[in-house]
Amino acid sequence: MAGFLSNFRNTIVASLILAALFVAAFGYFSPGQYDLNFAIAVLRWAHVACGILWVGLLYYFNFVQIRVMPDIPAELKPAVSKYIAPEALFWFRWAALLTVILGLTLAGHRGYLVQTLTLGFGNLHLFGAGSWYMDFKPAPVAQFALLGIGMWLGIIMMLNVWGVIWPSQKIALGLKEAPAEQKAAAAKRAMVFSRLNTLLSLPMLVAMTMYQTLFG
Repeated sequence: MAGFLSNFRNTIVASLILAALFVAAFGYFSPGQYDLNFAIAVLRWAHVACGILWVGLLYYFNFVQIRVMPDIPAELKPAVSKYIAPEALFWFRWAALLTVILGLTLAGHRGYLVQTLTLGFGNLHLFGAGSWYMDFKPAPVAQFALLGIGMWLGIIMMLNVWGVIWPSQKIALGLKEAPAEQKAAAAKRAMVFSRLNTLLSLPMLVAMTMYQTLFG
């Protein structure tokens, strides 16, 4: 058993297989079996799994790596900057993108994508196949605005990852050639935006969890 679990790929593949069996069991025993609600449930699981990976790595960077790096001896720092950080950033940025894409897809399947992205003011009106228009007036419920704020916080956080943190880290870690002063500025910029994402993460999670608990 120890030999099997010591291999990361084996562990993840086994976990995915068990998860797939569990997902299939939920579909089989659910009232509608493998209907639209089942697809929404699978989307939510994937969204949450990617979100855990994303926010977990965000907290790793801020709770551990950024705080501890100044205390690491100079001769040991390359082990972090050349091996650990680039690998963590790979999973970090792709988990961020997938979390947002799956979240928007989930909102679309639930039928409240327009209402949430417009903070409760956008209503999509349908007239037959392929005919629609959008008007802007208060939606009948305020929870769209609350969830929409959380969704926009997540989108902003993802844009920070791809637009600022990752480009800055490529310079700071030496993955992209730059003078020493640019590396220092890039490292500070990456740290500031990473801290900004940490600041936004808890309010964003309030919106996600409160909505599902109180409004379904």
